[in-house]
Amino acid sequence: MAEPTSRLELLDAGRRVMVGGRELKVAWRKGTAERPLVKLEEADGRAGAEALRGAAIEVPRTEVGKLPEGEFLVDDLVGCAVVDGTRAIGTVRDVLSLPSADVLEVAAGDEPDPLLVPLVADAVRSVDVAAARIDVDMRFVSPDAD
Repeated sequence: MAEPTSRLELLDAGRRVMVGGRELKVAWRKGTAERPLVKLEEADGRAGAEALRGAAIEVPRTEVGKLPEGEFLVDDLVGCAVVDGTRAIGTVRDVLSLPSADVLEVAAGDEPDPLLVPLVADAVRSVDVAAARIDVDMRFVSPDAD
C-alpha cells in the first residue's frame, strides 16, 4: 500500500517517478501538500493525464535518501516480526495512517482480527529495520496482556 508523504521535494521538476507501471518525468508540481498537482512530461494531453488520475506516484527507494531518526517507510515495516521482549506476537501486515497516529496492523497468530499497535513511544519500544523486528509493550497495546 502506498502511503502519502509530506516530502514533496520527491515530486520536484525533473524527478523520475513510476505511475501506473510507467516511468515518467515530473514537469512541474503545484497545489498544496494535501492536494498536489503534478504534470508529467510523458502524459500526452488531457486524455493521457486523465488515464493517470488517482494512480499512486511511486519514487524509487534510492531517491528517498536517509530518513530522520525515528522515521520509517511502510515497506520497511511490513513483514517485520512483532515481539514483546522475547515473546513472539505476530507479523506487520500493513501500516495504517489514522488521524491520531500511524498504526501497525499485525497478523497475530490464528486470530481472525489484526492487532492494532499505535506507532507511539509508549507502545513501541524499538524498531530494528535491519533485523526486521519491532519490540512492543503489550501492556500498552492490550491492558489485559499477561
